[in-house]
Parts: sequence; C-alpha cells; structure tokens
Amino acid sequence: MVRTPAVMIQGTGSNAGKSMIVAGLARALVRRGLRVAPFKPQNMSNNAAIAVEGGEIGRAQAVQARAARRPPSIHMNPVLLKPETDTGAQVIVQGRRAGTLRARDYTGGRAGLLASVLDSFERLAAANDIVLVEGAGSPAEINLRHGDIANMGFADAADVPVVLAGDIDRGGVIASLVGTHAVLEPVERSRIRGFLINKFRGDPGLFQEGLSAIASKTGWPSLGVIPWLPPAAWLPAEDAVDLERGSGTAKTSLTIAVPVLSRIANFDDLDPLGMEPNVNLVFVRPGEPIPRAAQIVILPGTKSTIGDLAFLRAQGWDIDIKAHVRHGGHVLGLCGGYQLLGRTIADPDGFDGPAGTVDGLGLLDVTTIMSGEKSTTQVQGLHCATGTPVAGYEIHLGRTEGADCQRPVVTIEGRRDGAISADGRVQGTYLHGLFTSDAFRRAWLAQFGADSSLAYESRIEQALDALADHLEAHLDIDAILAIARSRQNATTRSA
Repeated sequence: MVRTPAVMIQGTGSNAGKSMIVAGLARALVRRGLRVAPFKPQNMSNNAAIAVEGGEIGRAQAVQARAARRPPSIHMNPVLLKPETDTGAQVIVQGRRAGTLRARDYTGGRAGLLASVLDSFERLAAANDIVLVEGAGSPAEINLRHGDIANMGFADAADVPVVLAGDIDRGGVIASLVGTHAVLEPVERSRIRGFLINKFRGDPGLFQEGLSAIASKTGWPSLGVIPWLPPAAWLPAEDAVDLERGSGTAKTSLTIAVPVLSRIANFDDLDPLGMEPNVNLVFVRPGEPIPRAAQIVILPGTKSTIGDLAFLRAQGWDIDIKAHVRHGGHVLGLCGGYQLLGRTIADPDGFDGPAGTVDGLGLLDVTTIMSGEKSTTQVQGLHCATGTPVAGYEIHLGRTEGADCQRPVVTIEGRRDGAISADGRVQGTYLHGLFTSDAFRRAWLAQFGADSSLAYESRIEQALDALADHLEAHLDIDAILAIARSRQNATTRSA
C-alpha cells in the first residue's frame, strides 16, 4: 500500500519550538515544489484562528498553513482544547464546539476522538505530497499515554515516523532526550528516527560531544542543531509565555499597556503593535500596576470573561483603568475585553461559568448576555472613525447591546459592531485581527500622534522565509524527507 509521506515533530517538552520547526519546514518544502499540509492532532491554546470552512483551529496551525502557502483548514487541527479554568476546557472538534469537559473527564474520553483525528489526517494526506505533523507537550509524559492522540498514540495509529526536538535553551537537553528514550516503550523508541537540537546560542561546533553522547545513548542520529533565530520571535504564537517577547523594549512615542488576563486569548491581535518602532507595548503581569505613562490600555480577548473580570479586580486593575480614563486616557476592549467594559455580563445558562449576572467595569453603556451560539467567521469592513478598510475574524460567545452601540467602532457588511463612549475615549469591538491592516493601524495610531512604518504582512512573509533559510542551513532536511517517505511503502499497523 502506497501512502503519503509524513513525519511527526515531537518535543521533549512544551515550548520546545515544534510549531516554528513545522512552519519553517513547511515553507522550505513548498519552495521545493511540494504540496505541504501541516497537522496537529490535538492542540491546547486560547489563541485560535478561523479556518476557511469557518471553524476554529489553533493559531500555530494557521501560521503553518500560511508557511505552506495555503488557506487554513479545520482538518489541520481536528481537536482544539481552549482552557476555561484550571481544571476544564472547551473542546473543539473539527472546528466546532463539542462541549466543555473537566480535565479528568477529557483524559478518559480522548480515545473517542481518535476517529475524527484520523479522518482529518487522511483527508490532508490524500490531497498533498507530504504531511508535517506536530506533537503536543512531550511523549515522555507516560502517565498520559493511555488514550493518547497527541503524540505516540497518534503516531502509532497513523504509522507516522517521528523526529524528536530538544530545547537546549532551557538546559539539560542531553538528559531530556536520553530520559525520553529511557521511559518510552521499545516500539515507541523505534518510531523515533532522529533528533534535533533547537534554540542553540553560541557556536554549534562546541556541542559536538553532546550530540555524540545523545546518539550513543539512544541510537538516534542527529539531524542538526538549530541556532536561535530572532526574526522568528514575532511569528504569531500559541502560548501566552511568548508574550515575554514584547516586554521591556526601549521605544518612544506611544505607550500601550495590556493587562495579561489569566485566560488571555487571541493575544496575537497585539503583535503588529508590538512590532511598530514608535509604539511601546507593555504587558502588565499579575501583581503589577498599570503604568501611569500609558496613553492607551487595551483589554485583550479572554476565554473566560466573567472569571477574568474577577481576576482583573483581584489585581486592582479595575481601579487603575478607571483612574486612567479619569485622567484622559483611552481604553480599547477586544472581544472578551469589550464585554468587560460594559455595565453587566449575564450568563443565565452558565456557558461561561456559574450561572448569574455580574457587574462589569461600567465604562461603556452596554450589557452582554452569554449564549450557546458561537460566532466564528472571517469578515471585512470599515473603521467608522477613519474610513479605512479592516479585515479580521469574529470568535465569541454572547451578544452585546446598549446605547453606546449607536456609535459603532466598525461596520461589517452593513451591520454595526462595537461601541464607543460619549466622550470617545472608551471603545470596544468583537473584531479580532484588525491591527494586521497597515492602513487601519496607520490611521488609528495617527489619532494618538504616533507614526507607523510597519508593513506587517511583508514582515511575516520575510520571517517565514528567513526561518526556512535557517532550517535549510542547519538541519538535514533531505534526511527528514527520507524519514517522511519511509512511510510510503510501509505495512499498515493496526491502531
């Protein structure tokens, strides 16, 4: 049986750089003339994107699709978990909300999702020359192996060879790779066909003894050492830990403060602002006050509006934000951040947590009612104040209405979206991704006296090309292709 080549990039731990490696490989291989599809069986992230079919997938898979020069599909990430609490998450299956489960319940029910995962994988495999699969977390988490669909469970069911990535920037990379080998079952060890080292700083030649030690103790060949690549830092990320990239910069002109909510979502909305040379984007961590020097406060999206309203108040940020407005500052709320700004948030059926109604910040004359209907769509429209076109996506639960909605932020296909306070200094909108539009961002920043010089889409394309060049220079991509192609004539294994 001839099957589509595929290879799975797994990591020794979370944030080992798997997403960026898959994106770089996708761009490198598509430049070689191959039809490439990225795939992640299971993702856990509140940074989501809207696929061409209208459903949700992880943001990282949307970036990988862009690297492969193709539209994002729901089949590139068939299971997406969006954490709502420390013990529960919303479950998205092939783009659509399937419900909310506690971690304990989900762990026992993962095997039931394998059919959807394999269906999506086979759809991509049938339409492409190669599928690049990204694992989640680490295969060394053997306590989670039963019913696994994210790492070795998927690799075994689909009979996909694996390349294991280690993150040397954290330290202990030899132990993490050799330790992974030690805890895996023999059949799983044999599925790993090579390893690579990611995020190396300094002279890679100094790590030759380390490579030899890993190869000797595992029997896996080295496929290369990837040096640290700064241009890749601003590619849209899926983990909030990556927000560190935007803090502590010494910029001038306009300061924008962003409180980091406990369930912050779709934070890549802010990437274009962080890349602007005349904008100082400051992420305010729990326990820190919102800086008085900020001219604008942006309340980002959140996966748990009511929960993060309580979290915001626990930090004292509600007091800071209201003082900021009293002293002439501006506030912009995006999606869940927009809901926080209203007078009340009602959740009569408990879609966002315990049923009930809570008081919002009261900075906009609007009220929000949560409902089970979820809006997930790509849209285009106009920014009312500047008349510039905007494009983005909607991904939210709830309906917001009130007097301030008579002053919308944008119009989308003839309908109004968002609300503006009577004095114009507090605004909110459900539209994600609006800052990726250079024309809009330029006009919006000009209102605050800041010049824009960023060509965002070009910068992202340059970063993807630089990442592909980087991997071509430092990885044995021909060997990785050979590993992927070894699947073509292999005998199908039972799941």
